[in-house]
Amino acid sequence: MGFDDKNKEGKEESAPVCEGKKGGIADSDSEIEHEVHENKVSRQMSESSMYTTEDEDEDENTNKIELGPQCTLKEQFEKDKDDESLRRWKEQLLGSVDINAVGESLDPEVKILSLEIKSPGRADIVLPIPEDGKPKSPWFVLKEGSKYHLKFTFQVNNNIVTGLKYTNTVWKTGIKVDSMKEMIGAFSPQTEPYTHEMPEETTPSGIFARGSYSARTKFLDDDNKCYLEINYTFDIKKEWQAI
Repeated sequence: MGFDDKNKEGKEESAPVCEGKKGGIADSDSEIEHEVHENKVSRQMSESSMYTTEDEDEDENTNKIELGPQCTLKEQFEKDKDDESLRRWKEQLLGSVDINAVGESLDPEVKILSLEIKSPGRADIVLPIPEDGKPKSPWFVLKEGSKYHLKFTFQVNNNIVTGLKYTNTVWKTGIKVDSMKEMIGAFSPQTEPYTHEMPEETTPSGIFARGSYSARTKFLDDDNKCYLEINYTFDIKKEWQAI
């Protein structure tokens, strides 16, 4: 779920759109990394494309951050009470969160509630999220040369999640053709779900772009805890799939 013709030879940064009811602060800096290479070989899809590559494993291990001891939400709120600016920041982040209700849980819980692909002039493509993280193939079909973006909603429970990020890697015939990572931000627990919209992208076009792709999407935090991993396939065709 990540193509951008304008980004084939470099990197591009774009600020995400993130909405939430009170209590959520998204990082102001969004980081998007694209590595797109034209694949001019027409072959059947390789089974190896469904598995993690060595490069991907190395990237995840290299980017791991050693964090300090975790604190419950209640403990975090009680810390640094004499620092007025820090106290106001915590109040803004936590909003109307009931500290007594969630304050004893160490680990945050993030649940991805919905995923949608939005394209101008088209009905939204609502993507079902299977429990095993392996939707039926193909998960969706995109028209070549079309503009689209991903929208998802998620809920945070128990504790503050920091450094929440979205990653997506795409392969065609076993060759990695696209890799994307976007920092989403830090969010406090609340009953209302958060909404995030990714920047608009354009699918590649042409005879070599059409065909089947495999991909892996992950939602992780700054401790590399994975809240959702989806391994899927999708197609790029001349026309949109009939609804």
